[in-house]
Amino acid sequence: MKKLERIDKLISNMGFGSRKQVKAYIKRGLVKVNGEIINDNSLKLDPYKDRIEFNNMEINYRRFIYLMMNKPKGLVSSTNDPSNKTVIDLLPDEYLVYKPFPAGRLDKDTEGLLLITNDGQLAHRLLSPKKGVDKVYYAEVAGYIDESYKERFWNGLVLDDGYQTLPAELEIVESDVISKVYITIQEGKYHQVKRMFESISTRVVYLKRISMGPLKLDDKLEPGQFRELTEEEITLLKTIEV
Repeated sequence: MKKLERIDKLISNMGFGSRKQVKAYIKRGLVKVNGEIINDNSLKLDPYKDRIEFNNMEINYRRFIYLMMNKPKGLVSSTNDPSNKTVIDLLPDEYLVYKPFPAGRLDKDTEGLLLITNDGQLAHRLLSPKKGVDKVYYAEVAGYIDESYKERFWNGLVLDDGYQTLPAELEIVESDVISKVYITIQEGKYHQVKRMFESISTRVVYLKRISMGPLKLDDKLEPGQFRELTEEEITLLKTIEV
């Protein structure tokens, strides 16, 4: 049996105002349920079955949204920033009402997979080092990277502030003046990947996240583009241990 929810709480949770504001909207006759104007803000209904309209606009209820973005360079991974354009600025109003946020940050000059959601519990599971969720990055670094570095990454590197990273996996694609590698980590300290390479006297010149746990960046998404996750992708994410 589906849980019934109060109409004022439901509309407020979807981002249309505070509970107090929604109660005022209901008093003004701006809310309809199944075609009828309501005036009882405590009315309970099934949001997946009953038809809800606010100010003559039908509301398609869902509690959470999950968006995959190919983050471009130059944008900040936050909900708002007084000095810079953020990834949230790329979203249309239909998603903004859910008050989404980036699940983890990518540096301003880093590209790639960014999950944007309003599901705080899922975001916590993805980001917590205790959950052991792999984050895979493709990096191009200035300088030769040889096989000996794999063990150093696996043993943990000491960063500039004295912090020793958890074991990380390094895969060398090409070793040259500009080396190409994949690196897998399970944590996300400030500028971590860049600082890891700096600790071995190399410098990251290009960085792109390509996966987080079971979620892989859709290679059809150009930088700045996004799409909703499929039901299969959402299910895979929710298999991460609670």
